[in-house]
Amino acid sequence: MNKELIIRSGSNTVDFALLKDGKLIEFHRDKDNDKGFQVGDIFIAKIRKPVSGLNAAFVNVGFDKDAFLHYHDLGPNLPTLMKFTKLVSAGKLKDFTLKNFTFEPEINKDGAITDVLSANQSILVQIVKEPISTKGPRISSELSIAGRYIVLVPFSDRVSISQKIESKEEKDRLKKLMQTIKPKGFGVIVRTVAEGKNVAELEKDLEQLLEKWKAMCKRLTTAMHPSKVLGEVNRASSILRDVFNDTFTGIHIDDEDLYYQTKDYLQEIAPSKVSIVKHYQSKELPLFEKYHIERQIKTSFGKTISMSKGAYLIIEHTEALHVIDVNSGNRSNKAQSQEDTALEVNMIAAAEIARQLRLRDMGGIIVVDFIDMGNAENRKVLYDFLKEEMSDDKAKHKILPPSKFGLIQITRQRVRPEVSIKTREEDPNNENGEIEAPILVIDKISASLERIIKDHKKVVLNAHPFVAAYLTKGFPSIRSKWFLEHYKWIKIIPRDAYTYLEYHFLDQEGNVIE
Repeated sequence: MNKELIIRSGSNTVDFALLKDGKLIEFHRDKDNDKGFQVGDIFIAKIRKPVSGLNAAFVNVGFDKDAFLHYHDLGPNLPTLMKFTKLVSAGKLKDFTLKNFTFEPEINKDGAITDVLSANQSILVQIVKEPISTKGPRISSELSIAGRYIVLVPFSDRVSISQKIESKEEKDRLKKLMQTIKPKGFGVIVRTVAEGKNVAELEKDLEQLLEKWKAMCKRLTTAMHPSKVLGEVNRASSILRDVFNDTFTGIHIDDEDLYYQTKDYLQEIAPSKVSIVKHYQSKELPLFEKYHIERQIKTSFGKTISMSKGAYLIIEHTEALHVIDVNSGNRSNKAQSQEDTALEVNMIAAAEIARQLRLRDMGGIIVVDFIDMGNAENRKVLYDFLKEEMSDDKAKHKILPPSKFGLIQITRQRVRPEVSIKTREEDPNNENGEIEAPILVIDKISASLERIIKDHKKVVLNAHPFVAAYLTKGFPSIRSKWFLEHYKWIKIIPRDAYTYLEYHFLDQEGNVIE
């Protein structure tokens, strides 16, 4: 398995594409003109107004919409945090290590927001969900600072180990090790990538996190209220920190400054892999075209998603949830029964749905309408396969077993706005209209051909001259590839009367098939 990170820098955006065996599985876009609210950022903020009816407070973090802080997100050691923040901001506390700091009693876990917070108080908070739609950021006062191997949790004493580390012996080893090296007053969460790491690597990561904490505390003495006091690392570094592992085979970057920044960061977290970082300097072919990412973006973000063997998905979005419909495409195949066909299409769809959720960063409630299957064993096979396909997804998610109607419900954590790429382009036949990007139509033609060619000895394609030329020109042309795949030569006839993206398949008698 090859994993590659492709980073493209534009005038005011940086695009990050994560490829697995050449297939796009994650896409992130970082804009320079964003207002600077990223998950993990820590702010010194002002309480605007506690609301007893919501048991939450609205907090001014410098965004045009107030952030939302629920009582359950305060953390048990809120009084200690408030006391520490007040003393540091006033310059009365110079020791930021917490080893000699006296902790206050914990708050009641079922208490009221008005008992612990009041208007105009200053408080340290962390962004846990970026501003989405008309809502402001969601915040927490239970702070954490993420590193490569561990997460540092101030005002705590707990040592937690990632549940994805399966070995009990390894969990016990890591827990004992962290209990011996962690400083007083700080808890730690050991991340999955820490599995098998030695004490020196973990201690180095811990020291870097403590330095970040001290630097943040120093800023508090002069910081405006509200303002950011600790920012997440840049998006390239945060992606590397969270997803990078030994399976990565290449990181390709077209910006020189970003190339050196990434090399420096990789030198810190994985010195042996620095050589995989490459500076892409070709002027002939843009970076995203070189790795076929542009095409994958246009074919992966539309309402209809084509899959292999003629199957396709339809993805609908509403304010509250996402609905995904699985369609077989009315294809014929060599399966022995309708049940076998349904299982085959559903398995193809499950793999694509797991990819789509990561690619679009879809969150909230997702309802998937798979093709009905009567066999309970087949439904279990599908459910287990979908869980396995989603096991690499970093976002917290839960998958419910299929219902009696064949629906599978998924909840997936949403912490930042969904990735939305415009796949429609200006219609050359109508200056005020839009059409699907031509590359999508080429994919639709290929999917239709795969569906119908098994049932017809001869197939003729009528298409607009531009589309016909696209299919027949070059070597190897798309038509040549069709011949190698299906062992049938497709006659393509340009039709001047057709609209730009109109096409029809005809049989040997000239009857329209599709």
